[in-house]
Amino acid sequence: MIFSSIFLSVFGLFNLFGLNQSLFFRQLVYCLLAFIIYFVIKSVGRHFFQINSRFFYWFFIVVLLITYIVGIEVKGSRRWLDFYFIRFQASEFFKPFFITFLSQYLSDENIFKNDLTLFVRSFFYFFLPFFIIFKQPDLANAVTFLFIYLIIIFFSNIPKKYLTYFFGFIGLFFPLGWFILKDYQKLRIMSFFNPHLDIQGTAYNMIQSIITIGSGKFFGRGLGLGTQSRLYFLPENTTDFAFASLVEQFGFFGGFMVIFFYSLLIYFVAKRTIKFYFEKKEEGKAKFLFSLGLLSYLSFQVFINIGMNMGLLPVAGVALPFISYGGSSVLALLIGFALLP
Repeated sequence: MIFSSIFLSVFGLFNLFGLNQSLFFRQLVYCLLAFIIYFVIKSVGRHFFQINSRFFYWFFIVVLLITYIVGIEVKGSRRWLDFYFIRFQASEFFKPFFITFLSQYLSDENIFKNDLTLFVRSFFYFFLPFFIIFKQPDLANAVTFLFIYLIIIFFSNIPKKYLTYFFGFIGLFFPLGWFILKDYQKLRIMSFFNPHLDIQGTAYNMIQSIITIGSGKFFGRGLGLGTQSRLYFLPENTTDFAFASLVEQFGFFGGFMVIFFYSLLIYFVAKRTIKFYFEKKEEGKAKFLFSLGLLSYLSFQVFINIGMNMGLLPVAGVALPFISYGGSSVLALLIGFALLP
């Protein structure tokens, strides 16, 4: 896992070097810091974070509220706290600690004897951060939390009848969700189904991303020679559409290698998950649910980001771990790897 993480980090750094050298050096510091934190957490041990999972949960809830109130506003969203030397995105850092807390909570059968109470409380623990993140607004990360929660809750010991009621409730009120979306979110979805609706507007990013990937051909245009990304025809070329920029520079071969190493990461986490699934002890259940949550987190972000870069999914602000510029994403994922049993 560490070998695959290092390879992806190096690939992401080379991609940034070809686009923006100043971002390259910043990302290099973020990556080094992330790997240092990984080894620090491994030395501390996951048991410390398990027994203090409730504290970390409420700590990040407070940080999310502070971010929503006084965070810096970028393109209409308050997602970051600016500490001058780093922008702290609480919604990213919260993911591994949310998974730790939820897996520990659902594996402790002695907390409540009433299954309905257990389910309702677990929903509250999910909905609270989901609502705050949704209001920032950050729909992509809010949906990531929803996906993680649904996967963990489905494989927990909570009776499936409550899940049936829950999915029925979601299905009943799902059409109403359209009316609470922001205008730009609605336009993104409409442009996905009909790209020619607004070629120079909401569909522009998706169309340029597809063109950028195609221009890379098999071996790419070369480091720093990508015209679409380097000349800024492709917006957000170092963050949301970093994969498209990478494929333009390194071609199909580079994109395939990135997907291959992501597949290795997903395989190793899935292997751990299956191993803990067959453990009958309570501790094994907590390990299984955590591994499953981390697997959901990793695979969802990789699938969504690469899918939107290739025009297969609507545009969403989901970071591609190790490849997209930003310290929060790589730090959060390596914290998750460090907490993996």
